[in-house]
Amino acid sequence: MTPRGAGSPGALAVRLAHRIEAGGPLSVADWMAACLGDREHGYYVTRDPLGAAGDFTTAPEISQTFGELLGLWCVHAWTAMGAPAPVRLVELGPGRGTLMKDALRAARGAPGFLAAASVHLVETSPVLRRRQAETLAGATTGAPTGAAPAWHGRLEDVPDGPVLVLANEFFDALPVHQLVRVPGGWAERVVALDPAGAGAPRFRFALAPAPDPLAARVPPLLRGAPAGSLFETSPACEAVAREIGRRIARNDGAALIVDYGHAPSGLGETLQAVRAHRPAPVLDAPGEADLTAHVDFQVLAEAARSAGAEAFGPGTQGDVLVRLGIRERLQALLARADARQAADLVSGVRRLIADEEMGKLFKVLALTRPGRGAPAGFAP
Repeated sequence: MTPRGAGSPGALAVRLAHRIEAGGPLSVADWMAACLGDREHGYYVTRDPLGAAGDFTTAPEISQTFGELLGLWCVHAWTAMGAPAPVRLVELGPGRGTLMKDALRAARGAPGFLAAASVHLVETSPVLRRRQAETLAGATTGAPTGAAPAWHGRLEDVPDGPVLVLANEFFDALPVHQLVRVPGGWAERVVALDPAGAGAPRFRFALAPAPDPLAARVPPLLRGAPAGSLFETSPACEAVAREIGRRIARNDGAALIVDYGHAPSGLGETLQAVRAHRPAPVLDAPGEADLTAHVDFQVLAEAARSAGAEAFGPGTQGDVLVRLGIRERLQALLARADARQAADLVSGVRRLIADEEMGKLFKVLALTRPGRGAPAGFAP
Protein backbone atom coordinates (compact mmCIF):
# COMPACT_ATOMS: atom_id res chain seq x y z
CA MET A 1 0.00 0.00 0.00
CA THR A 2 1.24 3.48 -0.80
CA PRO A 3 1.54 5.52 2.41
CA ARG A 4 -1.33 7.85 3.14
CA GLY A 5 -0.59 11.35 1.97
CA ALA A 6 2.22 10.25 -0.35
CA GLY A 7 3.81 13.25 -2.03
CA SER A 8 4.83 16.64 -0.73
CA PRO A 9 2.42 17.94 1.97
CA GLY A 10 0.83 21.20 0.86
CA ALA A 11 2.06 20.89 -2.74
CA LEU A 12 -1.46 20.76 -4.15
CA ALA A 13 -2.51 23.77 -2.05
CA VAL A 14 0.33 25.78 -3.57
CA ARG A 15 -0.59 24.61 -7.06
CA LEU A 16 -4.24 25.56 -6.55
CA ALA A 17 -3.29 28.94 -5.10
CA HIS A 18 -1.22 29.73 -8.19
CA ARG A 19 -4.10 28.61 -10.41
CA ILE A 20 -6.53 30.92 -8.61
CA GLU A 21 -4.10 33.83 -8.72
CA ALA A 22 -3.70 33.36 -12.47
CA GLY A 23 -7.28 32.65 -13.51
CA GLY A 24 -9.58 33.62 -10.67
CA PRO A 25 -11.66 31.55 -8.25
CA LEU A 26 -12.43 27.90 -9.05
CA SER A 27 -15.86 26.36 -9.25
CA VAL A 28 -16.54 23.77 -6.55
CA ALA A 29 -16.52 21.18 -9.35
CA ASP A 30 -13.04 22.21 -10.47
CA TRP A 31 -11.87 22.18 -6.84
CA MET A 32 -13.17 18.63 -6.35
CA ALA A 33 -11.66 17.44 -9.62
CA ALA A 34 -8.24 18.82 -8.70
CA CYS A 35 -8.27 17.60 -5.10
CA LEU A 36 -9.26 14.08 -6.10
CA GLY A 37 -7.59 13.66 -9.47
CA ASP A 38 -4.51 15.89 -9.79
CA ARG A 39 -1.96 13.76 -11.63
CA GLU A 40 0.77 14.25 -9.02
CA HIS A 41 -0.97 15.14 -5.76
CA GLY A 42 -4.62 14.10 -6.16
CA TYR A 43 -6.23 12.12 -3.37
CA TYR A 44 -6.97 9.03 -5.44
CA VAL A 45 -3.65 9.18 -7.28
CA THR A 46 -1.47 8.95 -4.18
CA ARG A 47 -3.08 6.33 -1.93
CA ASP A 48 -5.33 3.40 -1.23
CA PRO A 49 -8.02 5.22 0.78
CA LEU A 50 -9.97 2.17 1.94
CA GLY A 51 -10.01 0.23 5.19
CA ALA A 52 -9.00 0.90 8.78
CA ALA A 53 -5.69 2.46 7.73
CA GLY A 54 -7.41 4.66 5.15
CA ASP A 55 -10.25 7.15 5.28
CA PHE A 56 -13.44 5.18 4.64
CA THR A 57 -14.89 1.70 4.16
CA THR A 58 -17.34 0.61 1.44
CA ALA A 59 -19.98 -2.12 1.35
CA PRO A 60 -17.83 -4.78 -0.39
CA GLU A 61 -15.24 -4.47 2.39
CA ILE A 62 -17.95 -4.81 5.05
CA SER A 63 -19.52 -8.08 3.86
CA GLN A 64 -18.85 -10.58 1.08
CA THR A 65 -22.60 -10.91 0.64
CA PHE A 66 -22.75 -7.53 -1.07
CA GLY A 67 -20.54 -8.45 -4.01
CA GLU A 68 -21.99 -11.94 -4.20
CA LEU A 69 -25.54 -10.64 -4.58
CA LEU A 70 -24.50 -8.09 -7.19
CA GLY A 71 -22.75 -10.85 -9.11
CA LEU A 72 -25.88 -12.99 -9.08
CA TRP A 73 -27.91 -9.95 -10.13
CA CYS A 74 -25.65 -9.68 -13.18
CA VAL A 75 -26.20 -13.35 -13.98
CA HIS A 76 -29.97 -12.85 -13.74
CA ALA A 77 -29.80 -9.78 -16.00
CA TRP A 78 -27.55 -11.61 -18.48
CA THR A 79 -30.01 -14.49 -18.67
CA ALA A 80 -32.88 -12.05 -19.28
CA MET A 81 -30.81 -10.56 -22.14
CA GLY A 82 -30.65 -14.00 -23.79
CA ALA A 83 -27.18 -14.88 -22.45
CA PRO A 84 -25.16 -12.97 -25.08
CA ALA A 85 -21.54 -13.92 -25.61
CA PRO A 86 -19.42 -11.98 -25.26
CA VAL A 87 -20.74 -9.59 -22.63
CA ARG A 88 -18.75 -6.77 -21.06
CA LEU A 89 -18.81 -6.95 -17.26
CA VAL A 90 -17.88 -3.40 -16.25
CA GLU A 91 -17.26 -1.91 -12.82
CA LEU A 92 -16.93 1.83 -12.36
CA GLY A 93 -14.59 2.79 -9.53
CA PRO A 94 -13.68 -0.76 -8.42
CA GLY A 95 -11.93 0.18 -5.16
CA ARG A 96 -9.67 -2.70 -4.18
CA GLY A 97 -11.39 -5.14 -6.54
CA THR A 98 -13.25 -6.82 -3.69
CA LEU A 99 -16.73 -6.39 -5.16
CA MET A 100 -15.69 -7.83 -8.52
CA LYS A 101 -13.87 -10.75 -6.90
CA ASP A 102 -16.96 -11.67 -4.83
CA ALA A 103 -19.24 -11.17 -7.83
CA LEU A 104 -17.18 -13.48 -10.03
CA ARG A 105 -17.01 -16.15 -7.33
CA ALA A 106 -20.79 -16.12 -6.95
CA ALA A 107 -21.29 -16.19 -10.71
CA ARG A 108 -19.21 -19.34 -11.17
CA GLY A 109 -22.27 -21.46 -10.56
CA ALA A 110 -24.06 -20.03 -13.60
CA PRO A 111 -23.34 -22.16 -16.67
CA GLY A 112 -21.66 -20.17 -19.39
CA PHE A 113 -21.45 -16.82 -17.63
CA LEU A 114 -17.71 -16.65 -16.98
CA ALA A 115 -17.05 -18.00 -20.45
CA ALA A 116 -19.07 -15.12 -21.91
CA ALA A 117 -17.93 -12.30 -19.64
CA SER A 118 -14.88 -10.11 -20.13
CA VAL A 119 -14.06 -7.94 -17.10
CA HIS A 120 -13.49 -4.22 -17.60
CA LEU A 121 -12.50 -1.91 -14.74
CA VAL A 122 -12.88 1.85 -15.10
CA GLU A 123 -10.23 3.25 -12.77
CA THR A 124 -7.94 6.29 -12.94
CA SER A 125 -5.83 5.65 -9.83
CA PRO A 126 -2.54 3.81 -10.49
CA VAL A 127 -2.38 2.82 -6.81
CA LEU A 128 -5.82 1.22 -6.90
CA ARG A 129 -5.19 -0.42 -10.27
CA ARG A 130 -2.26 -2.28 -8.74
CA ARG A 131 -4.39 -3.31 -5.75
CA GLN A 132 -7.19 -4.50 -8.05
CA ALA A 133 -4.75 -6.59 -10.07
CA GLU A 134 -3.57 -8.28 -6.87
CA THR A 135 -7.12 -8.93 -5.66
CA LEU A 136 -8.34 -10.30 -8.99
CA ALA A 137 -5.32 -12.45 -9.81
CA GLY A 138 -6.81 -15.75 -10.90
CA ALA A 139 -10.41 -14.58 -10.42
CA THR A 140 -11.27 -15.29 -14.06
CA THR A 141 -9.51 -18.65 -14.08
CA GLY A 142 -11.81 -21.22 -15.60
CA ALA A 143 -13.13 -18.99 -18.34
CA PRO A 144 -12.11 -20.36 -21.76
CA THR A 145 -10.55 -17.02 -22.71
CA GLY A 146 -8.53 -16.90 -19.50
CA ALA A 147 -8.51 -13.14 -20.00
CA ALA A 148 -7.30 -10.91 -17.21
CA PRO A 149 -9.31 -7.76 -16.46
CA ALA A 150 -8.83 -4.79 -18.76
CA TRP A 151 -8.44 -1.31 -17.27
CA HIS A 152 -9.80 1.92 -18.76
CA GLY A 153 -9.70 5.56 -17.75
CA ARG A 154 -13.27 6.23 -18.93
CA LEU A 155 -16.40 4.25 -19.64
CA GLU A 156 -16.24 5.52 -23.22
CA ASP A 157 -13.02 3.53 -23.67
CA VAL A 158 -14.70 0.18 -22.94
CA PRO A 159 -15.34 -1.70 -26.22
CA ASP A 160 -18.91 -1.70 -27.50
CA GLY A 161 -21.15 -4.72 -27.04
CA PRO A 162 -23.74 -6.06 -24.60
CA VAL A 163 -22.86 -4.69 -21.18
CA LEU A 164 -23.43 -5.27 -17.48
CA VAL A 165 -22.38 -2.28 -15.37
CA LEU A 166 -21.83 -2.13 -11.62
CA ALA A 167 -21.17 1.19 -9.89
CA ASN A 168 -20.87 1.22 -6.11
CA GLU A 169 -19.94 4.56 -4.53
CA PHE A 170 -18.69 5.86 -7.85
CA PHE A 171 -21.01 8.76 -8.63
CA ASP A 172 -20.60 10.40 -5.21
CA ALA A 173 -16.98 11.27 -6.04
CA LEU A 174 -17.78 12.99 -9.34
CA PRO A 175 -17.55 16.79 -9.20
CA VAL A 176 -20.57 18.93 -8.32
CA HIS A 177 -21.28 22.60 -8.91
CA GLN A 178 -23.00 24.54 -6.15
CA LEU A 179 -25.50 27.33 -6.81
CA VAL A 180 -26.78 29.74 -4.17
CA ARG A 181 -30.06 31.67 -4.39
CA VAL A 182 -29.40 35.41 -4.27
CA PRO A 183 -31.65 38.42 -4.95
CA GLY A 184 -30.56 38.49 -8.60
CA GLY A 185 -31.24 34.80 -9.22
CA TRP A 186 -28.71 32.00 -8.69
CA ALA A 187 -24.97 32.56 -8.25
CA GLU A 188 -22.29 29.88 -8.44
CA ARG A 189 -20.36 29.17 -5.28
CA VAL A 190 -16.62 29.27 -5.92
CA VAL A 191 -13.36 28.69 -4.08
CA ALA A 192 -11.16 31.76 -3.64
CA LEU A 193 -7.95 32.53 -1.80
CA ASP A 194 -8.43 33.70 1.76
CA PRO A 195 -6.59 37.02 2.10
CA ALA A 196 -6.42 36.52 5.86
CA GLY A 197 -4.28 33.41 5.42
CA ALA A 198 -0.65 33.67 6.50
CA GLY A 199 2.11 31.33 5.40
CA ALA A 200 0.62 28.31 3.61
CA PRO A 201 -2.27 29.10 1.23
CA ARG A 202 -5.75 29.15 2.74
CA PHE A 203 -9.04 29.08 0.86
CA ARG A 204 -12.59 30.31 1.36
CA PHE A 205 -15.95 30.07 -0.36
CA ALA A 206 -17.23 33.06 -2.33
CA LEU A 207 -19.98 33.78 -4.87
CA ALA A 208 -19.54 34.49 -8.55
CA PRO A 209 -21.71 37.22 -10.09
CA ALA A 210 -25.37 36.37 -10.69
CA PRO A 211 -27.21 35.38 -12.78
CA ASP A 212 -25.21 32.30 -13.66
CA PRO A 213 -25.70 30.15 -16.81
CA LEU A 214 -25.84 27.07 -14.59
CA ALA A 215 -29.08 28.42 -13.09
CA ALA A 216 -30.91 26.71 -15.95
CA ARG A 217 -30.03 23.40 -14.29
CA VAL A 218 -32.11 24.20 -11.20
CA PRO A 219 -35.44 22.32 -11.53
CA PRO A 220 -38.41 24.65 -12.15
CA LEU A 221 -40.06 23.71 -8.86
CA LEU A 222 -36.96 24.83 -6.94
CA ARG A 223 -36.15 28.07 -8.75
CA GLY A 224 -38.23 30.21 -6.40
CA ALA A 225 -36.41 28.95 -3.31
CA PRO A 226 -35.69 31.42 -0.47
CA ALA A 227 -32.51 33.50 -0.55
CA GLY A 228 -29.53 31.54 0.73
CA SER A 229 -30.81 28.18 -0.54
CA LEU A 230 -28.13 25.96 -2.10
CA PHE A 231 -28.52 23.56 -5.01
CA GLU A 232 -25.91 21.03 -6.19
CA THR A 233 -25.70 19.84 -9.78
CA SER A 234 -23.30 17.46 -11.49
CA PRO A 235 -22.95 17.49 -15.29
CA ALA A 236 -20.27 14.82 -14.82
CA CYS A 237 -22.76 12.42 -13.20
CA GLU A 238 -25.30 13.05 -15.95
CA ALA A 239 -22.72 12.40 -18.67
CA VAL A 240 -21.80 8.99 -17.25
CA ALA A 241 -25.47 8.04 -16.75
CA ARG A 242 -26.21 9.00 -20.36
CA GLU A 243 -23.29 6.92 -21.60
CA ILE A 244 -24.54 3.90 -19.66
CA GLY A 245 -28.05 4.46 -21.04
CA ARG A 246 -26.71 4.82 -24.58
CA ARG A 247 -24.79 1.56 -24.38
CA ILE A 248 -27.75 -0.33 -22.96
CA ALA A 249 -30.14 1.03 -25.61
CA ARG A 250 -27.70 0.42 -28.47
CA ASN A 251 -26.12 -2.91 -27.54
CA ASP A 252 -28.40 -4.32 -24.80
CA GLY A 253 -27.42 -4.59 -21.19
CA ALA A 254 -28.22 -3.63 -17.62
CA ALA A 255 -26.67 -1.55 -14.87
CA LEU A 256 -26.89 -1.39 -11.09
CA ILE A 257 -25.91 1.87 -9.39
CA VAL A 258 -25.48 1.93 -5.59
CA ASP A 259 -24.63 5.10 -3.71
CA TYR A 260 -25.75 7.42 -0.97
CA GLY A 261 -28.09 10.08 -2.20
CA HIS A 262 -31.66 11.23 -2.69
CA ALA A 263 -34.64 11.34 -5.00
CA PRO A 264 -36.35 13.52 -5.99
CA SER A 265 -33.99 16.42 -6.58
CA GLY A 266 -33.80 18.84 -3.68
CA LEU A 267 -32.03 21.74 -2.05
CA GLY A 268 -29.20 21.60 0.47
CA GLU A 269 -25.46 21.19 0.72
CA THR A 270 -24.15 17.62 0.83
CA LEU A 271 -20.51 18.17 -0.16
CA GLN A 272 -18.31 16.66 2.54
CA ALA A 273 -14.71 15.75 3.29
CA VAL A 274 -13.66 12.63 5.20
CA ARG A 275 -10.21 11.90 6.57
CA ALA A 276 -9.27 8.97 8.83
CA HIS A 277 -12.97 8.04 9.04
CA ARG A 278 -13.91 11.46 10.46
CA PRO A 279 -15.45 14.59 8.93
CA ALA A 280 -12.90 17.21 7.87
CA PRO A 281 -13.17 20.80 6.56
CA VAL A 282 -13.79 20.73 2.81
CA LEU A 283 -11.23 23.42 1.97
CA ASP A 284 -8.44 22.30 4.30
CA ALA A 285 -5.46 20.22 3.13
CA PRO A 286 -6.47 19.75 -0.53
CA GLY A 287 -5.60 16.29 -1.79
CA GLU A 288 -5.43 14.82 1.73
CA ALA A 289 -9.15 14.01 2.26
CA ASP A 290 -11.89 12.27 0.34
CA LEU A 291 -14.46 14.66 -1.14
CA THR A 292 -17.95 13.43 -2.00
CA ALA A 293 -21.50 14.70 -2.47
CA HIS A 294 -24.84 12.93 -2.28
CA VAL A 295 -26.06 11.56 -5.60
CA ASP A 296 -29.21 12.96 -7.20
CA PHE A 297 -30.85 9.73 -8.36
CA GLN A 298 -33.67 11.55 -10.13
CA VAL A 299 -31.13 13.22 -12.40
CA LEU A 300 -29.28 9.94 -13.04
CA ALA A 301 -32.52 8.19 -14.02
CA GLU A 302 -33.59 11.04 -16.31
CA ALA A 303 -30.18 11.15 -18.01
CA ALA A 304 -30.21 7.39 -18.65
CA ARG A 305 -33.79 7.54 -19.96
CA SER A 306 -32.87 10.38 -22.30
CA ALA A 307 -30.31 8.03 -23.88
CA GLY A 308 -32.84 5.23 -24.35
CA ALA A 309 -32.63 3.07 -21.22
CA GLU A 310 -35.40 2.22 -18.78
CA ALA A 311 -34.87 3.06 -15.10
CA PHE A 312 -36.17 1.27 -12.01
CA GLY A 313 -36.01 2.75 -8.53
CA PRO A 314 -34.21 4.03 -6.73
CA GLY A 315 -34.97 1.64 -3.93
CA THR A 316 -33.19 1.70 -0.61
CA GLN A 317 -30.12 -0.51 -0.32
CA GLY A 318 -31.69 -2.40 2.55
CA ASP A 319 -34.88 -3.23 0.66
CA VAL A 320 -33.10 -4.24 -2.55
CA LEU A 321 -30.57 -6.47 -0.80
CA VAL A 322 -33.32 -8.18 1.18
CA ARG A 323 -35.25 -8.82 -2.05
CA LEU A 324 -32.09 -10.23 -3.62
CA GLY A 325 -31.78 -12.73 -0.76
CA ILE A 326 -29.16 -11.33 1.60
CA ARG A 327 -30.82 -12.92 4.65
CA GLU A 328 -30.88 -16.34 3.00
CA ARG A 329 -27.24 -15.96 1.95
CA LEU A 330 -26.34 -15.01 5.52
CA GLN A 331 -27.97 -18.16 6.87
CA ALA A 332 -26.07 -20.31 4.41
CA LEU A 333 -22.77 -18.73 5.48
CA LEU A 334 -23.61 -19.05 9.18
CA ALA A 335 -24.13 -22.78 8.77
CA ARG A 336 -20.39 -23.27 8.29
CA ALA A 337 -19.00 -20.37 10.35
CA ASP A 338 -17.33 -20.47 13.73
CA ALA A 339 -18.48 -18.14 16.51
CA ARG A 340 -16.19 -15.27 15.58
CA GLN A 341 -16.97 -15.54 11.89
CA ALA A 342 -20.69 -15.68 12.66
CA ALA A 343 -20.53 -12.48 14.69
CA ASP A 344 -18.71 -10.70 11.87
CA LEU A 345 -21.17 -11.97 9.27
CA VAL A 346 -24.22 -10.86 11.24
CA SER A 347 -22.68 -7.48 12.02
CA GLY A 348 -21.72 -6.89 8.40
CA VAL A 349 -25.14 -7.73 6.99
CA ARG A 350 -26.84 -5.59 9.61
CA ARG A 351 -24.64 -2.66 8.66
CA LEU A 352 -25.64 -3.05 5.03
CA ILE A 353 -29.41 -3.29 5.49
CA ALA A 354 -30.42 -1.61 8.78
CA ASP A 355 -32.19 1.73 8.35
CA GLU A 356 -29.99 3.39 10.94
CA GLU A 357 -26.83 2.14 9.22
CA MET A 358 -26.45 2.05 5.41
CA GLY A 359 -29.81 0.52 4.55
CA LYS A 360 -31.84 3.71 4.10
CA LEU A 361 -29.28 6.38 3.15
CA PHE A 362 -27.87 4.27 0.31
CA LYS A 363 -30.05 3.92 -2.77
CA VAL A 364 -30.03 1.49 -5.69
CA LEU A 365 -30.97 2.36 -9.27
CA ALA A 366 -31.32 -0.26 -12.02
CA LEU A 367 -31.11 0.45 -15.74
CA THR A 368 -32.20 -1.97 -18.48
CA ARG A 369 -33.25 -2.05 -22.10
CA PRO A 370 -36.89 -0.90 -22.35
CA GLY A 371 -39.63 -3.51 -22.34
CA ARG A 372 -37.76 -6.12 -20.36
CA GLY A 373 -39.68 -5.58 -17.12
CA ALA A 374 -38.47 -5.01 -13.60
CA PRO A 375 -35.10 -6.64 -12.86
CA ALA A 376 -34.37 -8.72 -9.78
CA GLY A 377 -34.74 -6.69 -6.60
CA PHE A 378 -37.19 -4.21 -8.15
CA ALA A 379 -40.34 -6.22 -8.81
CA PRO A 380 -43.44 -4.65 -7.21
